[in-house]
Amino acid sequence: MDFDLDETHAELRALAASVLDREADQARIEAHERGGRPYDAGAWKALAQAGLLGACLPPEAGGAGLGPLAMAVILREAGSRVAPVPALPGLIAALTVAGHGTDAQRRALASFAEGEEVLAVAFREAGAGPGDPPSAIARDGRITGRPGVVPYAAEASAILVPARSGDGAALFLVRPADARLRPVPTATGEPAAAVVLEDAPGEMVGERDGAAVAALRLNTLAAVTATASGVLAGALALTRGHIAARRQFDRVLAEFQAVTMQIADVYIAARALDVAMWTGVWRLGEGLPAERDLAVAAYNATADAVRALYTCQHLHGGIGLDLTYPLHRHFGLGKHLAHLLGGEQAQLDLIGALV
Repeated sequence: MDFDLDETHAELRALAASVLDREADQARIEAHERGGRPYDAGAWKALAQAGLLGACLPPEAGGAGLGPLAMAVILREAGSRVAPVPALPGLIAALTVAGHGTDAQRRALASFAEGEEVLAVAFREAGAGPGDPPSAIARDGRITGRPGVVPYAAEASAILVPARSGDGAALFLVRPADARLRPVPTATGEPAAAVVLEDAPGEMVGERDGAAVAALRLNTLAAVTATASGVLAGALALTRGHIAARRQFDRVLAEFQAVTMQIADVYIAARALDVAMWTGVWRLGEGLPAERDLAVAAYNATADAVRALYTCQHLHGGIGLDLTYPLHRHFGLGKHLAHLLGGEQAQLDLIGALV
């Protein structure tokens, strides 16, 4: 099986890497952290100007129509650099609305593609299992419930919220001004808030047949696992550089057999995640059943990938825990992504239900 990207997506990856190398290098990220802003607005605008935010969106939204594979390409590059931009929730929401929204809703995505807006998603409710229905309830276009902790909720122009509606489930765009937001700290330092909806007005996306909610779930699995793949790739690159330069007992660390075995385990975990993620994303983009492949990718992201990040820290020694060294950002984001997916056991439960 050929896992190489085609020419279009390879060029997209090169463009994303070029923009992010410039906009999310170590100095820029450190300056952003000192500034206390919710995200790097300059980097966000640069992604938009390069056409990256709209790459997966349809032409009527100012996009290139490249679909889920483009989303995965961009998020993997952002994850490998731990770029402080709201690309993960934004691209999930935009791709879902593009696939199930009305013509007017799709056209409204142009503001997102131009970097003028941020979109947020209620990823997962606390304590909810992979197949559990939404706890929020929608009646006559008004929504009541607690859809969970939402990254960038206060900064977003709209939050995509799943809710039960009649005998089915549907998605709704809710304005943050119509919700009660309680700020919540995160492992990554990115802003987030617990969202409480009390008879809040919502604009329905798609129908009440659950199709849009199912699409949101698959897009989330694809996006989060693609980001996790990038996070682990970035951590592996940092660790490989460290053990090739660090000397112990007059030998570089990479010459010790125990070290080479451990870095090989990290490489294997990264490749296993990549294979499952790219397979699932490709199937999703082709309209083929993708849930099993994405569930396997999600399991790898919550299990072996997290353990591999611990190994990267271990191989760095004390510097791996130093907050002035970039590895801690990869570790924090990797753990955060595993939490968004519900953890290792939740993914095992999902795989069990699917097979």
